[in-house]
Amino acid sequence: MVKPVTGAQQRIIEAAEPGTGRLSGTAAQLDGLVRRGLAFRHPRPPHACFLTPAGHRLREGDAPVSPPPPGSSGAGGRPAAEDGGFRARTGGPEDPPGGSARLREARAAWSGMRELRRMTRADGATDRLCGWERQHLVRAAALALEAAGFAPASEEPGGYEVRETPQPDAVQVRPVGGTPPDRVDETWSRTLTEAGWQVSHHQGVRPPGPYLLASPRRG
Repeated sequence: MVKPVTGAQQRIIEAAEPGTGRLSGTAAQLDGLVRRGLAFRHPRPPHACFLTPAGHRLREGDAPVSPPPPGSSGAGGRPAAEDGGFRARTGGPEDPPGGSARLREARAAWSGMRELRRMTRADGATDRLCGWERQHLVRAAALALEAAGFAPASEEPGGYEVRETPQPDAVQVRPVGGTPPDRVDETWSRTLTEAGWQVSHHQGVRPPGPYLLASPRRG
């Protein structure tokens, strides 16, 4: 049986900053939330704590609290997209199911990712990929698309699939199941561009059809 959060922990979660999920509390209280997988601590000073997707779910009353994944300490610089068990859907058969609760989790993870960008850049900018994203390009691009409300191919015909490519620092976003080319050209491309990617449009031969090639924007 999972031990419920204390009243003090619940109040800290409910008082988290909107959008970023940043938490305020004593060191012991915040450490307790990190151990439970409800918060993660940023690796750079001042080592602020933020809600994980599991913490956001608890605040919204959408799901029971689950214990943190084995070997997870909530520290070490992993963003909200990793803590609490969240993994962006890439369009493959291993994707978890969607739904309104899933979309809220994706948006919470994206909010945490933007905060990680802000805190790991000297200028505080959020329009460029952070180091974690550059090391996990497929998952980073998939998170931007899922948080924007797009459904991957694993959920609906005509959805997207995010793949690795032979090119360094680039991922491919390909429609699966007859997505109209204008959707590829306009909506996915615009979302990725706004999320800090350089996007180019291509026509494939094997398999045939349009696709996007996305790489981290320089700067």
